[in-house]
Amino acid sequence: MRSLSRSELTAFALLVLVMVLWAGNFIIGRAVRDDVPPLTLSLIRWTGASLLLLPFAWKGLERDWPLLREGWKSVLALGVIGIGGFNALLYSGLHNTSATNALLLQAAVPAGVLVFDRLVNKVRHPTMQRLGVAVSTLGVVVIVFQGDPVHLLTLHLGAGDVLVLSAVICWAFYTVWLRHAPKVAPLSLLAATFLIGVVVMAPFALIEHLAGERIVWSAGTLGAFAYVCLFPSIVAYLIYNWATRILGAGRAGQAITLMPLFGALLSTALLGEAIHGYHFAGMGLILAGIVTSALAGRSQATGA
Repeated sequence: MRSLSRSELTAFALLVLVMVLWAGNFIIGRAVRDDVPPLTLSLIRWTGASLLLLPFAWKGLERDWPLLREGWKSVLALGVIGIGGFNALLYSGLHNTSATNALLLQAAVPAGVLVFDRLVNKVRHPTMQRLGVAVSTLGVVVIVFQGDPVHLLTLHLGAGDVLVLSAVICWAFYTVWLRHAPKVAPLSLLAATFLIGVVVMAPFALIEHLAGERIVWSAGTLGAFAYVCLFPSIVAYLIYNWATRILGAGRAGQAITLMPLFGALLSTALLGEAIHGYHFAGMGLILAGIVTSALAGRSQATGA
C-alpha cells in the first residue's frame, strides 16, 4: 500500500459530493414520476444542462473541434451510452421501482467497471482493489437484506429493477471508456456529450408526448428541473470525469457504493424513513472497502 497524493485525496473528497448530488437525483426522479414522463425528464435535464453550459464552453468547443471530430466515435459512445442511455433507463426504471432499490442496485457499478476495464482496456486491477470492491458490495448486500440472509429467499427483480440494472451497465461502460475520450478541455467534452444526449433523447420524448404523456407543472416540478439540470449534470459530471482521470476507472467507479449510504441519509432527512443497525453495519463495510481500494494504489493496475 502507499499513501495518497494530494490530487488523489482531492478527487476522493469531491467524489463524495458527487455521490450526494447523484443520490438526490434518484430521489427527485422517483418523486416526480407521476408528474413528468421519464424520457421527457431526461430530455429536459440535458437540454437545460447544455443551455447552461454552452456560454462557458463555446470557445473551447471551437478550439477543440478538430480533436472532437477526430475522436468522434469515442465522443459519440460517451454521449449515447453515458448521457442518453443511462439516464433514459434510470428515469424509466424509477417509474417502476423505489429510489432506495435503484440506489442499492448501483452497487453493481464497481464490479462492472472492473470487468469492463479488464475486457476493454486490458487492465489488471490489484488484489487489494478487488477485495475493496467485494467488501463495499457486501456492505450494500447487508443493507439490501436488512442484515438477515433469509431475505435472500424473497428477492424479486421487477421491470423497473431490470431497467436500472441496464443503466448500471451503461454507467460502468461510460466510466471505463472515459480514458478513450479526446484530450480536450473538460467543458468541451462535457458540452459535446450533453448535446449528443439531447439529440438521442429528443425522438423518444416526442413519442411520449404523442402517446399523451404530459408534464404536470408546479413549483415542485420546476424545482426538480432546476436541480437535475445543474447539480447532478454539470457539477457532478465535471467532477466525476476529472476524478476518473486522476484515480483510474476502478477506484472512481467504486465511489458509487456511497450512493446507497447517502440515499438512506437523505431518505431519513427528507422522507422521515428510519435508520436501523444494519444500515450502520453496511455503511461501515462500504467505507472500509473504499479505503482498502484507495490505498491499493492506481500504480499497481497494469495492462495485460
